[in-house]
Amino acid sequence: MKVLKRIFDFYINSSIHVALSVFSLAWITLLEFELPYDKNVLFFIFFASITGYNFVKFFGLAKFHHRSLATWLKYIQLFSLVCFLLMCYYVLQLEQTTLVYISVFGVVTFLYAIPFLPKKIFLDEKQNLRSLSGLKVYVIALVWCGVTVFLPLANADFLMNWDVSITAIQRFVFVLVLMLPFEIRDLQYDSVKLATIPQQIGVKKTKLIGVLLLMVFFFLDYLKDDMQLMNLLVLLMVTAITLLSVVLAKKEQSKYYSAFFVEGIPVLWLLLVLVFQLLT
Repeated sequence: MKVLKRIFDFYINSSIHVALSVFSLAWITLLEFELPYDKNVLFFIFFASITGYNFVKFFGLAKFHHRSLATWLKYIQLFSLVCFLLMCYYVLQLEQTTLVYISVFGVVTFLYAIPFLPKKIFLDEKQNLRSLSGLKVYVIALVWCGVTVFLPLANADFLMNWDVSITAIQRFVFVLVLMLPFEIRDLQYDSVKLATIPQQIGVKKTKLIGVLLLMVFFFLDYLKDDMQLMNLLVLLMVTAITLLSVVLAKKEQSKYYSAFFVEGIPVLWLLLVLVFQLLT
């Protein structure tokens, strides 16, 4: 059991789970717009997500404690290096237009982790976008939206139309809601300077905001020119599951509640889409 727990913890801590969620959302975009499976862009997104998330999470630790890194962190560093090399391989397989999008999101990710802002803005010494008051969830939602909607469509030379715009807004809102259980969990750890949503309005109002945003997320689908019943049914199920995850979120939650269950909702969404497509 201890071995299995270590493997599972490595799966979570090394960002494989979150990368699988990003991968799933990107594949959902291709399926929604009836585009073929694109191994190059999807694998790039998967390995880039692992590289980016581990860079953001462990940059400070690796910088200041390189010689005394814990064994588990050394393994994650090695794993991240392999993922970085695979990311470099797949980026060379992508279209030139896609590289423009990648460079933009890459810069945002870099600034999200690297100190560059004046110290006087913060109570702590983390001078990056991640620490900027009230900005964190919106930066994450924006990057996820761009990577999982515009990146796969750009690589397929798909014309950016009205339905793409609606899908992008839905994805932004969905990721924003998905972040709320994390925000609630981190209430006891986050600096007050971060001004997270629960810090500003409290847990109950945060959950209410989540419910309202999920209503927006679902009903936006009715604005699409090409609205499909199958997509609507799947969206209803995903909305219900996500709503439940927000309502049940609390400060003293299980170690894996947000990190595994909530973060795994996009994977469940993809599985539902694939199953429904097989049945129809």
